[in-house]
Amino acid sequence: MLKIRLSQTGKKHARQYRVVVGEKRSKRDGKVVDTLGFWDPQNKKVKIDKKLYQEWIGKGAQPTKIVQTLINTGR
Repeated sequence: MLKIRLSQTGKKHARQYRVVVGEKRSKRDGKVVDTLGFWDPQNKKVKIDKKLYQEWIGKGAQPTKIVQTLINTGR
């Protein structure tokens, strides 16, 4: 089963996240199938390719709650 979730990048107290599609059983920062965008919580920047996101939803990928919130609020 595929999940759309966040993968951590950046320094310890300056985290940034990538929005990625990966196997549910793989590690958080492990192997990914596709990268959809990024989220920088400190600068409040979000960029997600919504067309690609909808494609993966159509293929059966399940987003996590945080990713759904980011998409819905459009932050």
